[in-house]
Amino acid sequence: MAKSGGNSVVKINASGVFYRELNARLRDIASNDAQRVELHNVCGQRYIGTDLDKPIEIEIFGTPGNDLGAFMDGSRVIVHGNAQDGCGNTMNEGEIIVHGHAGDIIGLSARGGKIFIRDDVGYRAGIHMKEYGDKKPVLVIGGTAQDFLGEYMAGGILILLGLNLSAGEHHQAKYIGTGMHGGVIYLRGSVEDYQLGQEVGIADLEEKDYQIVRKLVGEFAAHFDYEPATILEGKFIKLYPRWLRPYGRLYAY
Repeated sequence: MAKSGGNSVVKINASGVFYRELNARLRDIASNDAQRVELHNVCGQRYIGTDLDKPIEIEIFGTPGNDLGAFMDGSRVIVHGNAQDGCGNTMNEGEIIVHGHAGDIIGLSARGGKIFIRDDVGYRAGIHMKEYGDKKPVLVIGGTAQDFLGEYMAGGILILLGLNLSAGEHHQAKYIGTGMHGGVIYLRGSVEDYQLGQEVGIADLEEKDYQIVRKLVGEFAAHFDYEPATILEGKFIKLYPRWLRPYGRLYAY
């Protein structure tokens, strides 16, 4: 482990370090009031950013393992590479920024904070995102997603930008919003009706929606060096839950 001079950046070579040892080091560093940590040669270590008692910025060079930032409560994680499954699992507050792709169940049960993925994500992104008190989770995906995007979504904001799609090309995900009963999905581009869960309605954006999209697209563009105006030129649609309790009648007497 090395520490830089003036700007209090702690640098760790994570090559060959078992995930429990690595996370123990991170907790110790955060407890000693460090502001920033750089993790180099990361290769599959799980739970990075979990259970830190103070907010800290963690910059990761490599590919972190599953559940990056799980239960995170105020830290900031920047990944220079891809992320695996469960990124932001049950995240409460903070920010995760991935300069690459991410795997399945990104933002699982997140109830606060923001996740920005530059490229594509896997299956079930945004599953069971929820709002808690004054917290509202945000997930912005620059590329496309696999099936079951926003499954059982109960709150929060999910934006799918499709920046890697050709002109006129549809998103390919199916079963979008299946079981959705809260929150909103803003989708840049288009989908066919058969790709949506039966609980999902489609609408054009109103001015309040545009305000949300402009703000979050601006943040996304700043993270990944895009021009926000170019992104916002695309056509957006709003996907929303048609019913508050889509399966309530299954359990009614």
